Amino acid sequence: MSKKTKIGILGIGAVGGYFGGLLAEKYFNSEKIEIIFIARENSSKIIKEKGLKIITPSEEKIVFPHLVSHNAEDVGQLDYLICCVKSYDLEESLVQIKNCIHQNTIILPLLNGVNAKEIIHSFLPSATVWDGCVYIISRLTEPGVVSEGGKIHSFYFGSENTDERLNEFYSILINAGIDIHLSENISQTIWEKFVFISVVATLTSYLNLPIGPILENEDHRKLAHKLLLEITAVAKAKKIDLPNTIIEKTFATMERMPFETTSSMHSDFKNGKKTEYHSLTEYVVKLGKELNIKTPEYEIILEALKATSSR
Repeated sequence: MSKKTKIGILGIGAVGGYFGGLLAEKYFNSEKIEIIFIARENSSKIIKEKGLKIITPSEEKIVFPHLVSHNAEDVGQLDYLICCVKSYDLEESLVQIKNCIHQNTIILPLLNGVNAKEIIHSFLPSATVWDGCVYIISRLTEPGVVSEGGKIHSFYFGSENTDERLNEFYSILINAGIDIHLSENISQTIWEKFVFISVVATLTSYLNLPIGPILENEDHRKLAHKLLLEITAVAKAKKIDLPNTIIEKTFATMERMPFETTSSMHSDFKNGKKTEYHSLTEYVVKLGKELNIKTPEYEIILEALKATSSR
């Protein structure tokens, strides 16, 4: 019997729970593919006992992976590792399971920022890291329970380097019913999302408002436009080929969002939790300085967010 392909999902939250759940459901009885959930001890215990519940507008289902554990020795060596943790937990989470990563392991981070590869290579310099991002409206309502909005759940991935495993991975995901897209220009794809998520997270956190009231206020709209000009200038200097209409597209996406929608970063600020401002706000300022692009509005907001963040 040939060796099974082992796919680890690191972080069983809103993103890892939904996409990992679809993979677990499809390949539970597979003789070729194993899906392994890597979760915190409490979540692991709950999923072992009750399974992972996925709630969508059309159905509820409970799925089980081949294995769920917080222990690297249980997990063993992986062929693919999909990282769905917050950016501030990425390094610590990977260090805890570094023995699961070997020279042929593909690491695919699905984080909100665009610097995940830099973070990974800072402590795993020889690791093979692909790029990816997802568009999904989902939340972890409690450990082991994921609710998904049903409107959009797209998964994009790719690599700057040619790799025959890209098509293998694509097949595994599409066969699980995932809305998967193999992007020929993944840097552009993840930057298009980053422009949107960075501006929305930065604005909602700074103004302490959901998106609806922000768009209704002319001064807030002007601030959003200034942030968009700054981040797209940084992207251009980094030679990211964004569409000429990126600012209009981003505003259009914001206007389609429900009135009371906010960002996870804003929610974390309100709840006194760790936030991703380092990856979503500070990174734009840092990159701007490296590329000699001024980001005055981002800098003002960054200082304000630093003052309100305890971590």
